[in-house]
Amino acid sequence: MTTAAGRRPTGRTAPEEWPEERRRTAERLLASSAKVSFDPLTEVDWASPPVPGRYYSPAHNLSLYGTPLWDALTEEQRIELSKHEVASIASVGIWFEEILMQMLLRHAFDRDPTSAHVQYALTEIADECRHSVMFAKMISWMGVPTYGPGRLSHELGRLFKTISTHSQTFGGTMYVEEILDAFQRELMNDESMQPLTRQVSRIHVIEESRHITYAREELVRAKVGPVRRRYEQLLLGLVVHRSTVGLINPKLYAAVGIDPKVGRKAARNNPHWRATKTQMAAKAIGVLDRAGLVGRTNRWLLRSAGVI
Repeated sequence: MTTAAGRRPTGRTAPEEWPEERRRTAERLLASSAKVSFDPLTEVDWASPPVPGRYYSPAHNLSLYGTPLWDALTEEQRIELSKHEVASIASVGIWFEEILMQMLLRHAFDRDPTSAHVQYALTEIADECRHSVMFAKMISWMGVPTYGPGRLSHELGRLFKTISTHSQTFGGTMYVEEILDAFQRELMNDESMQPLTRQVSRIHVIEESRHITYAREELVRAKVGPVRRRYEQLLLGLVVHRSTVGLINPKLYAAVGIDPKVGRKAARNNPHWRATKTQMAAKAIGVLDRAGLVGRTNRWLLRSAGVI
């Protein structure tokens, strides 16, 4: 990679020349960002109260749907469960977006800031800052705890954001954003849901579609040998497992009178919840597979997460 003057920027490294398609992708995404971006502080009606009797997420996407525990809940409790599960997923979204922002900064740090590719990475970081604030305000609006992914996943995230490779950065990003996109796409199109969670989902889906394109195209460009591929598969398998398992923090079941251990076991053994996760993750797992990042090294982790 060279600057306009034909020199590499001082103090920076570039392992390969920027492909022309990378430049075109970044320029297209920058143009789209300039045309359609949102400020959630003004675009979301935070002063509006929840609409009584409306779910925060479609009932069939909830972790206990179809189980005897679900059958025993009142309609009010089911709606309450939907609120806490949306909040849990949003808090995991914040956790991963904070990891992603640091990984993107590492990606940009050694590259030419005058390139469209790096400028889009910085644009995505700005998007993710707004998304994290938006999710945090939604959790506050709901009046529920910030559940997070759990202590172990939180600490593993601290390590992952520091050591992640190119394939892990963009493979992990593509997976988490695709699975959140699948959940939110259905939510935003369902007029029977809470208007505020629909609007938050709409903003996130529109802006994340650009992030998914950026990550997916970077991922498929990476070339790794057979030995290195095993390492990449293992680390990505851990990312998929921890981020998926962490979506629903078992502590939230207490909000509807269910022992967290009982709720966790019921969700883990719930074939409907497993099928929901498999469906939501299908597109991302397909991309990882085509990139050579699904194999015997991590397939057991994907099965354990319930996404294959």
